[in-house]
Amino acid sequence: MYTIRKATIADCELIHKLAQQVFPMAYQEILSPEQIDYMMEWMYAPCNIRKQMEKEGHVYLIAYKGGEQAGYVSVQPQGETVFHLQKIYVLPHFQGMRCGSFLFHEAIRYIKEVHPAPCLMELNVNRHNKAIHFYEHMGMRKLREGNFPIGNGYYMNDYIMGLDI
Repeated sequence: MYTIRKATIADCELIHKLAQQVFPMAYQEILSPEQIDYMMEWMYAPCNIRKQMEKEGHVYLIAYKGGEQAGYVSVQPQGETVFHLQKIYVLPHFQGMRCGSFLFHEAIRYIKEVHPAPCLMELNVNRHNKAIHFYEHMGMRKLREGNFPIGNGYYMNDYIMGLDI
């Protein structure tokens, strides 16, 4: 099965390399190549990952199977009772092998560990992303939607989904 490890600052380059393998593929049918490049730099340049961890409270968890990286998830507190599932990605050759479910449950486990009281886990997902079905299967519901400017004239056209935990 899978194991999990909390990432450290020393893992910023590793997370960047994992993102290069999965992020462009996940969005190639939804976003322009230019927007994918912009978002890769904005979210996944090693210096930006470091800033997320050190200044913005992101906690990255990396999944392994047999010593090989399989995927990652990132959670960020947003207020007293809301946590944001910022990122959850499974490397292509581990997709369909329950790694996404494992990462999802590990994010919940982590949130419960740091916040035992009831709270809400939210995430943004592109309205055209087939992952919506995965999140609904995991018990999440659509709370609202919006078009969120991310700079350079680009927007994230997302549903915000939530799960009470």
